[in-house]
Amino acid sequence: MMDMYYNIAFEPRNVVATEARLDAIYKAAKAGLKGDSLALAAGLMPSEFRKLQQFDPVAEMAEMKGRADSEMEAAMVIDAAIADGDAKMALEKLKHQHGWVAKQQINIDVDQRISITQALEQANMRVLEIVDAPYTVLTDSTKETDSANDAV
Repeated sequence: MMDMYYNIAFEPRNVVATEARLDAIYKAAKAGLKGDSLALAAGLMPSEFRKLQQFDPVAEMAEMKGRADSEMEAAMVIDAAIADGDAKMALEKLKHQHGWVAKQQINIDVDQRISITQALEQANMRVLEIVDAPYTVLTDSTKETDSANDAV
């Protein structure tokens, strides 16, 4: 058999950080996309996006700026809610942004004194008296029978 080679027309894409491309990267990052999803949303192949980040630091800056602007908008919304009196939002900001943790233990000091005679009276009220209850006496012969069955 004869090996055949086919010519495939291939023209590599010239990936340049144009203003439109940087704007697409910025918008995708602002929307919260990361990695391959960000590259595809910006109209790039993931490998092209990685190369672009390596060779042109402006592409990485566009991504960082998009994330920062998105975070700033969210922070402004949270601050506006807190200013309007949203206590739950204020508590969440304290927990997540400032590391605040609600106290997990409650100290209750109860100073109650009770006399020994009063404690005995309360204990006697709780005790049931059983009079003339039927009972069975176990003998040693019962134990021997049980141990003989266990040995078999």
